[in-house]
Amino acid sequence: MSSVRPWRDIERRQSRQIMVGNVPVGGDAPITVQTMTNTPTEDVGATIDQIRRCEDVGADIIRVSCPTAESTARFDEITKAANIPVVADIHFHYKRALEAADKGAACLRINPGNIGSSDRVAEVVRAAKANGCAIRIGVNAGSLEKDLLEKYGEPCPEALIESALDHIKLLQDHDFHEYKVAVKASDVFLAVAAYHGLAETVDCPLHLGITEAGGLIGGTVKSSIGIGSLLWAGIGDTIRVSLSAEPEQEVKVGFEMLKALGLRTRGVRVVSCPSCSRQGFDVIRTVEALEARLEHIKTPMSLSVLGCVVNGPGEARETDIGITGGGAGKHMVYLSGVTDHHVESDAMLDHIVALVEKKAAEIEAGTATAFDPHAEAAE
Repeated sequence: MSSVRPWRDIERRQSRQIMVGNVPVGGDAPITVQTMTNTPTEDVGATIDQIRRCEDVGADIIRVSCPTAESTARFDEITKAANIPVVADIHFHYKRALEAADKGAACLRINPGNIGSSDRVAEVVRAAKANGCAIRIGVNAGSLEKDLLEKYGEPCPEALIESALDHIKLLQDHDFHEYKVAVKASDVFLAVAAYHGLAETVDCPLHLGITEAGGLIGGTVKSSIGIGSLLWAGIGDTIRVSLSAEPEQEVKVGFEMLKALGLRTRGVRVVSCPSCSRQGFDVIRTVEALEARLEHIKTPMSLSVLGCVVNGPGEARETDIGITGGGAGKHMVYLSGVTDHHVESDAMLDHIVALVEKKAAEIEAGTATAFDPHAEAAE
């Protein structure tokens, strides 16, 4: 059956599915959001605390660096404490991969070419198979092999793809197929072109990212352009937004990307205006306060916050709960797209939070559903 609104449709690339712990990646599984801890891994308490904060904002998978023997010494304490699969980030030393696999890693992030001889790659593969680990091949424009740089003269899409294919062959030669691949670059054009080329060449799940993207604002913009364009094209099975910010922020940005494209829903989706002199209340501060106070809501639903009645009613008709600014400090509240009652400025924040919490509880209890303004047209 054709879609009622085909301009909303995203046709995902069909990849085969692998398991990262108990989380499916690829195939028809939801696109997962992951991040990476930045605490010293040997500080087990700090690392677990950071994992907890990432879990709370919705992370599906978490990656932890394992550069030294000290970092893997108590790695099992981290994997046992985590409620989501833990990926061990390995560079160069194959023994760290063996140790992490034995201590509960759900996935090993490696560049097989950096591990060393074929015998060492074989040992890593044996450890992965024995412990049910997946492997993520991580190709990065900043650390391409010397021979590829000499061949192509610079990092380019063809070089990233060739590196990925070389690494894939190393795993396939050892009859290992539970892998996903990333071809990251800080250059948005380079990364997107490489992912498009790789997506046409292989059937494995793809891990998306724009590496070294920058700070919270700049990195979010670059990542949204790069990762967002790929997701819109149907490419990508798991994403990591790389920001010079706390890992929780990476997860939040990742979910906002997926929510904007209709690929995942979690928590309150806020529709709000940029504010202008027509506003009946301080929109910017109101949205900031609502986002902070509604962070604990995991139930998918929508909230519109508009400062005046120009676009306010139209946006409110599309959301579970809406508020539009009115005159004399009195504002209109909409429930499931319909005008319902007024609220005074002084009571507005607490009132909206209470309405959202009540609707979320009803949805979770099965006595209500999230409002879908397009449901009737779809029928």
